[in-house]
Amino acid sequence: MSKKPALGRGLGALLQNADTDITSKSRLDLPESNNHVVGSVSTIPVVQIEANPFQPRTQFEKEALLELSESIKEHGIIQPVTVRKLGYDKYQLISGERRFRASQIAGLTEIPAFIRIANDQEMLEMALVENIQRQDLDAIEVAFSYQKLIEECNLTQEQLSEKVSKKRSTVANYLRLLKLPVEIQLAIRTKEISMGHARALINITEEKKQLQIAKRIIQEGLSVRQVEELVKDEKVKDVEKKSTSKAPSTLSFTNQKIMEDLSNILQTKVQIQKNKEGKGKLIIPFTTEDDLERIAELLGF
Repeated sequence: MSKKPALGRGLGALLQNADTDITSKSRLDLPESNNHVVGSVSTIPVVQIEANPFQPRTQFEKEALLELSESIKEHGIIQPVTVRKLGYDKYQLISGERRFRASQIAGLTEIPAFIRIANDQEMLEMALVENIQRQDLDAIEVAFSYQKLIEECNLTQEQLSEKVSKKRSTVANYLRLLKLPVEIQLAIRTKEISMGHARALINITEEKKQLQIAKRIIQEGLSVRQVEELVKDEKVKDVEKKSTSKAPSTLSFTNQKIMEDLSNILQTKVQIQKNKEGKGKLIIPFTTEDDLERIAELLGF
C-alpha cells in the first residue's frame, strides 16, 4: 500500500494540478513576465502581495523572524512562497507568510513565488493544510485550524483525518483542547502547559478542578505523569462521592460499624451497599496498583 503524501490530498492535488496554475494559462491581459510553464517560479514585487486572511497562525515570534530575515539577506529565499492572482498586478499569499514577512524586514523588493488560482474554500484548505504540517504551530493553533476546516469546508472528523494524514484519534484529541477553559488554552499557547498535560486535564469534567491543577502544573513544574495521577485521584473521589450519595441511609448500626472498622483497617473509604432483600456488595476502592497490593496483603492474600 502506498503511503499518503505528507501534505494531505487537498493541498497536494491543488498544487500539482495544472488547472489550478495561472502560469499555465495563455492570457493577453497578463504581463509577459507571468507567462510561464506549470511549476515554474515567478519573481513578484513584494508591494503587489497581500497577506492571507485565512492564515491560522496568529503569533509570529519576532526573534525568529529577525533570524530568518538575516538568513534571507545572506542566502536569499530558498523556498518560494505560494500566491494566488487576484487581478492585474495583485496577488494574495496562500502559504509562506513567515518568509514573506521576513523578506519585508530584510528589505527585499521582490520575491520568488508559485502563482496559482483558487477560490476561497480551496485557498482556505490549502492554507490550513499547509500550515498544519508545520512543526512550530502550537497545539491550540492546530486545534483551531482543524475546527475551521471542519466548519467551513463541511468535513467530518474522518474526512479531515484523511486530508491532513493524521489518525482520527489525533484529530479528536486536538479538537478536545478547545473545550478547556480559556486560561488553560492560553497556557498551552505560551508553552507553560504541554499537550500531554492538557490531554490529562480534559478527563476532569469540573472546570474549577481543571484550573486548580493547571495552576499547580505551572507553579510546581509537575510532570505529565504526576498530573495523570492527580486526575486519577480526582476521578476516584468523584466515584466515592457518587457511591456515598447512592448508598442507602437505612444501614443498621452494625453495618455502619463494620464499614467504619474496615475503612480504618484498610485505610481507604469502604462502602457497604444493600437492597431491601438484604443482598448487597462491599466496595473497597484503591488508587494505584501498589495500593491494591497493600490492601490485598491486609486481607491476607
